[in-house]
This record gives sequence, C-alpha cells and structure tokens, in this order.
Amino acid sequence: MAGVTGSALEVGLVLYRDCQIAMVHGITDLFAIASVFSQDRGGPKLRVSHWSMGEGGDFSRSYDTEPGGPGHPDIFVVPGRLTGPAEIEEAEPYARWLLNRHAQGATLAASCGGSFMLAATGLLAGRPATTHWLFAERFRDRFPDVRLEIDKIVIEDGDIITAGGLMAWTDLGLRIVDRLLGPSVMIETGKFLLIDPSGREQRHYSSFAPRLTHGDEPILKVQHWLQTRAGRATSVTDMAGHAGLEERTFLRRFKAATGMKPIEYVQHLRVGKARELLEFTRRSVDQIAWSVGYEDSAAFRRVFHRILGLSPGEYRSRFSSSAAMAAA
Repeated sequence: MAGVTGSALEVGLVLYRDCQIAMVHGITDLFAIASVFSQDRGGPKLRVSHWSMGEGGDFSRSYDTEPGGPGHPDIFVVPGRLTGPAEIEEAEPYARWLLNRHAQGATLAASCGGSFMLAATGLLAGRPATTHWLFAERFRDRFPDVRLEIDKIVIEDGDIITAGGLMAWTDLGLRIVDRLLGPSVMIETGKFLLIDPSGREQRHYSSFAPRLTHGDEPILKVQHWLQTRAGRATSVTDMAGHAGLEERTFLRRFKAATGMKPIEYVQHLRVGKARELLEFTRRSVDQIAWSVGYEDSAAFRRVFHRILGLSPGEYRSRFSSSAAMAAA
C-alpha cells in the first residue's frame, strides 16, 4: 500500500477519557508534516480526523483537517493513556466500534495502553502484539491468547499495528507514514522531526519487572532471596532448597509462577544490576561482569546482548550518566 497516489488518504484517531493528548496532537502534526513532503513529491495528501463517542454511544468526527468532506479512514489509531489502560467495561463500546471499522476494511493501530482496546476486540487472539513494558503482566493476565512480544517498539502484523511505550507513537507514526506515503516521505519526516527512522526496541529501555503477585509463597520467597543475592553464584539446587521443594517440583512451579526458567530469571537480575553499573560508574565491562557473577566476560557479553539487543559498550554509550562519566 506504500506510495499510493491519488486523492487524500486518511488516518482516524480514536479519543477517549484521559487518553494521551500529547500523542493526539503530536501524531497529528507528524502526519501534517508528512503530508507536505508527500505533496511536494506529487503524492497524496494525508487527512487526519479525531473520533469521539457521544452520550448515546455513537461515534463522530470531533476534528478534521478536511472539514465538511466525506472520508473513510484507512487506519484508526487508539492512543495510550498516562494513567494506564482502560478497564474492560470502558473499553467494550470502543472495541465493538473498532471491530465494525475493521470489518469495513480499516487497519487498526494502537500505542501503549491503547493495545488493550484492540485486544478487547478479539482480533489479536493468536497474533503478535506489544504494549508498554510496565503493563505486560496485566496484559498477559487479561489476554492470555495474544502473543505478547514486549521487547518490540512496533509490531506490524498486516491489518493490526501495535506500539510500545508512551513515546512509541513517534515510531508508530513513521510506520504509518511508510505504509501510506512510502519510505522516502517517511525518511524525510523523520529527519525533519529528528526521529531515528531506523526504529528502536523497547527492551533497550525497559526494566526487569518480575511477577510477584502469583500467590506461590515458596517461589516468592526465592525471588526475594535472589534479589538480595544479585551477583552471587546461585544454583537451581540452592534455589530449590531455599524454597523447601524437590528440584523437579521447584522448576515446574517457578516457571508457572514467573514465566521464566530459574537460570533465565537470574540472568535478567544480573543484567539489571549490570545496567546500573554501566549507567552510573566508570568500571570496565570486565569488572562489571565479575561484580554481577560472571567469571567469563565473554559469556556476560553474550547474555547481555541476548537480553537487551545491545552490547554493554553500546548500552553505556546510549544511557550512561554524564555526571558519572565526567567524574574522575
């Protein structure tokens, strides 16, 4: 669909109570800028409309860059919300309306907590999607049939597009521009707004947030114990013993409670500690590897890259504290 020429294409933004207004206005401006670049190249204009639900449950345009004319959005976008995702009851009327728009041929997109509204349509069942990393556990609990890929900033799956954190609307906006107006316009728009058009990954920014509300007390006891031992060697046998469980039973219950194998869980704890040291100290990567429990710094580098998608050196270059780096 990229690079379509002809009359105006349209993106509709779905407004709801307490939605992220900064995204609504920001992505509207992003599309307006892209539209100028497209028309300069002889391409189509990008029309932007805002849609709100009235008291009777009907939806109508509350804003339109081309007022008075007909229009049928090619893509509907659900913004995020600063206070977290909408509750099920609030999402239901929006989900029904979005499901009807999808049945009429529209692509559906969402950013941050807006992915909860898309999931409420049932269209995400068995499909990949993302949301803000902080909402991952709530999303999995509410929509266990969705293949949540929380590391991703944007997941484009044909007629459904989802984006991660609060500022991921910039990545989502560029992806929509690429789809509707083509890659050249997308790159020009990104350059103009100083947005990296190459894309990012949410795992570069998210913190490890283990599940702690699963209700399995022996496993929770081990999790708290591991938190105090970050950086010290710990075997599965030690963990099972601390839980007071037979090793095979411990492995099964730990995976069921946390969604991770014990060794994988410990690796995430160690990488989390390493991130702090990379951000706020001048220690070498080898020293940091040793301090978080890795005698082999090459093994540490492999684990770090597998979890975050960046090498320790790349991570430090992006996220180190300038005050720490300036200190002698």
